[in-house]
Amino acid sequence: MNDNVPLLVGAATVVLVALAAVTALVVVAVQAGRRRAQEAADEQRREREAAEQQIAELTRLQAETAVRIEAMRDMLAGRQAELHRAVNERLDSVTHHLSQSMTSTRQHTVESLQKLNERLAVIDHAQKNITDLSSQVTSLREVLSNKQARGAFGQGRMEAIVQDALPKGTFAFQPTLKNGKRPDCAVYLPDGRPLIIDAKFPLEAVTALRNARTDEERKHAAQRLRQDVARHVADIADRYLVPGETQDTALMFVPSESVYAELHDGFDDVVQKAYRARVVLVSPALLMLAIQVIQQIQKDARMREAADQIHAEVGRLMDDLKRLHERVLKLQQHFGQANEDVRQILISSEKVEKRATRIQEVEFDGEEMSASDPVVIPAALPLRRANSE
Repeated sequence: MNDNVPLLVGAATVVLVALAAVTALVVVAVQAGRRRAQEAADEQRREREAAEQQIAELTRLQAETAVRIEAMRDMLAGRQAELHRAVNERLDSVTHHLSQSMTSTRQHTVESLQKLNERLAVIDHAQKNITDLSSQVTSLREVLSNKQARGAFGQGRMEAIVQDALPKGTFAFQPTLKNGKRPDCAVYLPDGRPLIIDAKFPLEAVTALRNARTDEERKHAAQRLRQDVARHVADIADRYLVPGETQDTALMFVPSESVYAELHDGFDDVVQKAYRARVVLVSPALLMLAIQVIQQIQKDARMREAADQIHAEVGRLMDDLKRLHERVLKLQQHFGQANEDVRQILISSEKVEKRATRIQEVEFDGEEMSASDPVVIPAALPLRRANSE
């Protein structure tokens, strides 16, 4: 039993040490738990504060968002009202413009329809005129197919050109020459000899040449045209070119510009033969030009006839100009004398003014002469005028 005491004491000691160790561990564990609890509480507190701050921030953002949403709602409401007003105004404007456009379009349509009706009426009238013209062309073809009627047609055109350009008395239609021949027209030049114009052009050969279809027909028609024109040129030269009575050149009138151009283009030899025979082929335009040249020649002749009278009138005009020059010189002398008299009067006036000034500055008994006192100015001697004319 005594041997077991130390063992029990040792065991007790070990137990006590173990209990102390366990107690220390428990204390440490409790303190660690308390620290962890405190840290957890602190963390929870911080999290709660952070959550509260976030909640406060969210509340503030919510309030700001609500304010912004309210402002945006008001702005959208205003914009919607403005948009509604602008849309209404635009619709009213579009409706007004559309109404005006429809009215204008209707008016233009009515006017266009009226103009169209007028143009249709004009077209109907033109169609009627074309119908009448076609009938006249048919009549003209009939006239041109008849040799005598065609001659009368060319004669009429030639007479119209001559009558429109020349004064009466300077031409004659179908006069009788000394050889008994009667040309279609004679235009009298200043030397007294008439210029003969013949209007009977052979047109059958030209018509045959235009109607030819084959080369053979065209060749025969061209040969016939050369023969007919050469024969007619020879007839004009033999009948109407009378030495000493008529001009040395006669005119053969071609009443068609196209025929004249065709002759010059395809039958230059015929035209040259006519020139050598002193017969000139003229179209209506060339005849008008020749008549204008003749008119100028007649005018120059009348001017030459009146040259002596013009010379005498110019002499009298020079005499009148000389007298006018002399009278202008005399008038200039009168104006010079008048200017001299005016200059002398101005000199006298200046002298009188100076004397009046000196008299006004004179003192009487120590008192200056009043401006209201009368100033006696001696009468100026009369100026001697120069000898009058």
